[in-house]
Amino acid sequence: MAVLGALLDAKPDAPAWGLSICRDADLGPGTVYPILDRLLERGWLRSWDEVEAHPGRPARRFYEFTGSGRAQALEALEARAASRARFSLRPTGGTA
Repeated sequence: MAVLGALLDAKPDAPAWGLSICRDADLGPGTVYPILDRLLERGWLRSWDEVEAHPGRPARRFYEFTGSGRAQALEALEARAASRARFSLRPTGGTA
């Protein structure tokens, strides 16, 4: 869910890349990259490599939702929120 949220927060002029998603979702790359691979396989995302050269680091791989992927992600997040509300669970990040 955190990965979906990080991808939804990305702007068209500033697409998300792997390590930015890790940072924004507060998850490690060993968790995030397999999720991204599954979302790509299911057609929720499209990805492309950075074209400009940046000395000192490899090219970034950018990710963004497809039209249907964005709709499915929003639906999944809404279903999760409804489920949490039904069980009176607070959103993550709140106080205990």
